[in-house]
Amino acid sequence: MTERLEDSYDVVVVGGGAAGLNGALMLARARRTVLVIDAGSPRNAPAEGVHGLLARDGMPPGELLERGRAEVRHYGGRVVTGEVEAASRDDDGFEVTLTDGRTVRARRLLVTTGLVDELPDVPGLRSRWGRDVVHCPYCHGWEVRDRAIGVLATGPMSVHQALLFRQWSDDVTYFAHTGPALTGDDAERLAARGVRVVDGAVASLEIAEDRLAGVRLSDGALVGREVLAVASRMVARAGFLATLGLRTVEHPSGAGEHIPADATGRTEVPGVWVAGNVTDLVAQVGTAAAAGAGAAAQINADLVAEETREAVAAHRELTSAASR
Repeated sequence: MTERLEDSYDVVVVGGGAAGLNGALMLARARRTVLVIDAGSPRNAPAEGVHGLLARDGMPPGELLERGRAEVRHYGGRVVTGEVEAASRDDDGFEVTLTDGRTVRARRLLVTTGLVDELPDVPGLRSRWGRDVVHCPYCHGWEVRDRAIGVLATGPMSVHQALLFRQWSDDVTYFAHTGPALTGDDAERLAARGVRVVDGAVASLEIAEDRLAGVRLSDGALVGREVLAVASRMVARAGFLATLGLRTVEHPSGAGEHIPADATGRTEVPGVWVAGNVTDLVAQVGTAAAAGAGAAAQINADLVAEETREAVAAHRELTSAASR
């Protein structure tokens, strides 16, 4: 059954992950009318647990989000399932159109839609994503400690990734694959840390008994590995913002595409804020949640300033009329 929406809200939050829900929580507690629209496809869905989040370490991602939705609703916020198709300027606010045809107005927008991981086209890789094919040592390093780890070179961050994973295991192999050629300095750093370098393209992953068994090279050689780290290309989910003139641009790190914003999450389009991975590609759950809260505080302050200007204008008009 389609969930009925009110005609207008102070703030519409697009995306119901950690950033969006924490932002909505702050806004609801500030007595703002707030609507969260969530497509229900969190990036960390394949992971068994969220890590590095104080007092919630190891909690399944779905449970964390369900608790967050309940907290937002407790303070009067709305959380609905849906996907935003477009957002357009409407007088002094915005009109948000969902793919099912529903529309809603908002005075401000907080966009927390996260990102999509674009993975290398290596057979067997995507099906293991979030299990024994991982990307972040701080998210997964403890769980894969002391195991045979491979790092698939795909871009400028791959050497850095290999050196990070070396912190959790002394058995790390760097697969040059299609990544950039190693500089002399990079080769020296890997050798100094005992990271073996394997040249040649990777053809596929070998899976045995529902676990990663090794990496098959294009020449047929098999290199046994229990875990493979891959630096995906991360692209913000923000196509619907194009109608407002907001488009993704290349991140300075070269890791993918993001929506630029200032330190508070304010974008170049007045009234639109962003938080979480849609703007900070490497933000973990705790960082994203904090950014959502910070952006929400800025949005509330912006609304207070607007309401105060309107109140002052009305007060002046009333005072002027009384004096005539």
